[in-house]
Amino acid sequence: MLIERVNIISNEEVAHNIWQMCFEAPEIISEYKGPGQFINILVEDSWSHPLRRPMSIASAKNGKISIIYKIFGDVTNILSKKLPNDNIEILGPLGNTFTNWNVDCYPILVGGGVGIPPLLNLKSECENYNIDHSIVIGARNATEHFMTHEPENDIILTTDDGSFGELGTVMNPIDRIIKEKNSPYIFACGPEPMLVAIRDYALKNGIPAQLSVESYMGCGVGLCQGCIISKNNKSQKDNSYHEQYSLVCLDGPIYEAEDIKFEQS
Repeated sequence: MLIERVNIISNEEVAHNIWQMCFEAPEIISEYKGPGQFINILVEDSWSHPLRRPMSIASAKNGKISIIYKIFGDVTNILSKKLPNDNIEILGPLGNTFTNWNVDCYPILVGGGVGIPPLLNLKSECENYNIDHSIVIGARNATEHFMTHEPENDIILTTDDGSFGELGTVMNPIDRIIKEKNSPYIFACGPEPMLVAIRDYALKNGIPAQLSVESYMGCGVGLCQGCIISKNNKSQKDNSYHEQYSLVCLDGPIYEAEDIKFEQS
């Protein structure tokens, strides 16, 4: 884990309010372990926005890192105004990685909302190792998609309103792919309702699944204790904090589906 001041190479809008930024980060890359890790970005050197913001790594190669983010508020709006040759300070790489995607399975990569970047990163790794896989990306409508719907190439996009790709959520394509493929293994990142649905489906049907959990973070290194998630620990004691909860920034963001509980599940 390092702090590095990096130079921005590009920062472009790829869909409505969704941006992709690329920057040179050779020191961070030197400690990078694989898809699923993230960085924490300090968008400006002022007390106006003193906390770093977690961003999943969408790609990491040749000394460069790219991220994909959506404009939600002041901080991401400031980030979208950054220009090539501007510099920002980042902390990373942080978190764990997806595992077992290259071991006797058929990876099904599932992303939704701003949870797409780590799946694009994992897709690139699958392609590098010539591993057959499918990717399913969900969004509310066509304006939030920046990929091409290519079911013939196992790239499936869905929209809640049917304005692009398949009508509905990611669950129908997931179910269809699982029935068609041997040894399916789900790797997912996205909004909590989507992860809850995938977790429940995976546990009910005995399908292995790894979930990359999105969480608000104050520090990214475990000090603030703000990014907790409940653990599914049957042996936990009522008063044992560490048996009941996990810190997403240190233990995650990726968990096996059976190891965690969501508040709404």
